[in-house]
This record gives sequence, C-alpha cells and structure tokens, in this order.
Amino acid sequence: YFSAGGDMDMCIALRTAVLKDETLYVQAGGGVVWDSDPEAEYEETVNKSRAIRKAAEDAGRFERGGNR
Repeated sequence: YFSAGGDMDMCIALRTAVLKDETLYVQAGGGVVWDSDPEAEYEETVNKSRAIRKAAEDAGRFERGGNR
C-alpha cells in the first residue's frame, strides 16, 4: 500500500496455488533486478512451480493413504 503520509508496504507472492473445483492453479515468479539473466529467471519460475505441483501430488497420495 501507499499512504497519503508517504508510508509504503509491498509484498510480492512468488509462489501461489489455488484449488478451485478440483483444479489446481499454480503461479510462480521471481524478483527481476538489473542484472537478472532471463533464462535463469525462467528456470527459477519453472522449478518453483514444480515444487508446488509436487507438494500437491504428495498431499493427494497422503490423503488416499499412499506413502509413495
């Protein structure tokens, strides 16, 4: 937020997941700075989203009573 008094607070979600109607929506991002490498940033977002999907798969197996 930005206040009239000049205060500011920012929060950026780099990994999010929303489960709606049995569909998992995954979003991942990165902090791009002046010397960021576009290919490395892309790979970082792919890896972050992969971790979310893996956690969801593991949770589904756990819920069904599986352990692998």
